[in-house]
Amino acid sequence: MTGSEPLSIDEEYAMQQSWRKDVDKCTFIVLAKEPPNLPSESTDIYDNSRMIGDVNFYLNNTENQHEAELEVMIAEQSSTGKGIATEVLKLMIDYAVNDIKVTDFVVRIKDNNAPSIHIFEKKLGFEESERSAVFREVTLRRRVDNTFRAAINQWTAYATRVEYAI
Repeated sequence: MTGSEPLSIDEEYAMQQSWRKDVDKCTFIVLAKEPPNLPSESTDIYDNSRMIGDVNFYLNNTENQHEAELEVMIAEQSSTGKGIATEVLKLMIDYAVNDIKVTDFVVRIKDNNAPSIHIFEKKLGFEESERSAVFREVTLRRRVDNTFRAAINQWTAYATRVEYAI
């Protein structure tokens, strides 16, 4: 997890509903590739039992309207440590850069969350820009340049977009 606090399922659904109406926030719900206790050929994207987390970005920097703050959470313990957070972050970054025209990313992570810091620094090329002892938080940033664009294109070449019908 980045800097977010755990929510109950009811709180998560309420938050998702409010975010649908907010033009400054974008959320992707992370689904398990295979539903629990169902045959692997089942691909029902509306099956709530497949929800294992979410990945979000916020456009909340009034000084840079093209900066997105990223956040990821894989809530299902059985799904952590499998590269899922890295994969969904790459997809979200692709969407943010190519559809929303984001040029800068920032992430704030609890300073004791070594796995998340590792993902952003080692897998996604973010660099530490500040550290807050008061909030026990590290801030990492990444600017979208040609090298990052090429990496994004390589990361997501396999992806097929599926629109979620309301």
